[in-house]
Amino acid sequence: MNLKELVRANIYNLKPYSCARSEFKGEASVYLDANENPLNAPYNRYPDPLQQDLKDKVSQIKGVGTEKIFFGNGSDEAIDLIFRIFCEPGTDNAVAIDPTYGMYQVCADINNVEYRKVLLNNDYTLDAKRVLAKVDNHTKVVFLCSPNNPTGNDLDVKEMEYILDHFDGIVVIDEAYIDFSSRKSFLLQLDARPNLIVFQTFSKAWGLAAVRLGMAFASPEIIALFNKVKYPYNINLLTQFFVGEEIKNVKRKDEWVDMILVQRTKLIKQLKTLPMVRKIYPTEANFVLVQVDDANTTYNYLVEKGMIVRNRNNISLCLGCLRITVGTARENTALIDALNKMN
Repeated sequence: MNLKELVRANIYNLKPYSCARSEFKGEASVYLDANENPLNAPYNRYPDPLQQDLKDKVSQIKGVGTEKIFFGNGSDEAIDLIFRIFCEPGTDNAVAIDPTYGMYQVCADINNVEYRKVLLNNDYTLDAKRVLAKVDNHTKVVFLCSPNNPTGNDLDVKEMEYILDHFDGIVVIDEAYIDFSSRKSFLLQLDARPNLIVFQTFSKAWGLAAVRLGMAFASPEIIALFNKVKYPYNINLLTQFFVGEEIKNVKRKDEWVDMILVQRTKLIKQLKTLPMVRKIYPTEANFVLVQVDDANTTYNYLVEKGMIVRNRNNISLCLGCLRITVGTARENTALIDALNKMN
């Protein structure tokens, strides 16, 4: 892979904004450089633009060097940056599986980049050769979500590796739900694959969706491009401090994951008893995709009961399907009770 050939010329040649905190490293006794209010420490100071302290902590948890870590305002920021860095508007394209996470297409549309969908097989498995058949000389990025949203299944590792081996552009593997999966993370392959970008998040297993902090892992060269294009202070000080404290408790996160996996098994067992349920798809995530007799009617009924699930009836290959997040034992029981009464 020739990274320079993949990057938009204006981005490769871009001279990034130089903020006050990026010009000075370390600690000083007097700060008079950034036109800050001298009162109300520490919130009066601009935060570290590269979030080094937090990266040090995440590096220890993930086993990835800090130079390979990017933090975004949710994973959505990293998705958008990929289009802005690699895809020339009106010229280049990106290829993605279908169905999958909707923000890939939204960001492509915002950036005026052609978005090419490749249907999964009917059982939601991945056909790598069919993905590569959509690739041409203007394809810069392939998006793969595994475990996939909304289907819940893990994509076959060999099929993903085949794409990594045979595509000279950027391959993004979105692992937002990896903590609930039995599969090993592609973080283990970062050093061997310079075209790989891996997404992970604090929103799911860590229970920090409201905090909005996503992670992208890639080669130092790709991370340098992210840092070059991102807004200078994209992660505020409160987020850096709060997440830094939260991730000290890895044991608690693991206990939450174990609890959710137990509840997932129970929820699936209970759903199977409902006459309205036609099919429950295999899942490696913290949700299940369920095909029911009438998805729209069932969804509207649950809304009236104050219970919100996701109606995926109009998504490719998901006719009649609802996506149900695994909740607490009380929430799951309330859902099953409501669906039983509907029958």
